[in-house]
Amino acid sequence: MRAWARAVILASVTLGIAGTTGQAQTSDLVSKTAFRVCADPANLPMSNTAGEGYENRLAEFFAAQLGLPVQYEWYPMATGFIRNTLRANKCDVVIGYAQGDEMVLNTNHYFTSAYALVTRGDGPLAEVTALSDDRLKGTRLGVVAGSPPATHLARNGLMAKARPYHLVVDRRYESPIPDMLADLQAGEIDGALIWGPIAGPLVKQGYPDLQVTPLLAETLPPRLFYRITMGVRQGEKVWQRKLNSLIRRHQGEINAILSEAGVPLINDMGTAPLEMIQ
Repeated sequence: MRAWARAVILASVTLGIAGTTGQAQTSDLVSKTAFRVCADPANLPMSNTAGEGYENRLAEFFAAQLGLPVQYEWYPMATGFIRNTLRANKCDVVIGYAQGDEMVLNTNHYFTSAYALVTRGDGPLAEVTALSDDRLKGTRLGVVAGSPPATHLARNGLMAKARPYHLVVDRRYESPIPDMLADLQAGEIDGALIWGPIAGPLVKQGYPDLQVTPLLAETLPPRLFYRITMGVRQGEKVWQRKLNSLIRRHQGEINAILSEAGVPLINDMGTAPLEMIQ
């Protein structure tokens, strides 16, 4: 919100000469002939080179609103992703980026989601909504090492039997989340703690017996919900405001794309599913 407030102030100061100043403020690095997207080539359900992810669909939607074709710069979303794509001026926007990260200039957020507990729909953990639930004692839970749910597992004495999965990987060669879901399906673990926008679509696509429960009842840090923005280069305020305007005017269509993909959408405070407050 601070970035948006500064943008509003800047816009009011330049009111009356926007026709010339606005053009001067637009970075020459932002393409005027294509919607240039920085993306992972093998990161379903978000993106892949075949255009099958929901971030691919969002990219196509935004490009259509701008009247531009989509052009991708592919790079694994691991160490060096921003440095070798956005900062290298090979692309102009990252479709999904957590709010508040200083490596990029965030747009306004366009959805909020949370980490989720994935279980068998007919299993003994299907009604668990918090990691402090006594029904989790003695269970084997899959968790991405170093992710926020791992801290909650440690606090609740659940790490001894937990099975860790790698955090930063090149998805062209390693797929820890699909591996975790396969282990859950095979009975090797009792539950899986996964970022909801990954868990929801994957379960919807290939695991009809599994259930995704967003963890909205946790009150202790670290928080398990995050607001997701688009990321642009630092200083590119005009481009940021242009994307903010598109987000504001097309929030309904954005929600529809995400919901159809299976992304669990929650309110901005991380306390309830989005449909409960509409």
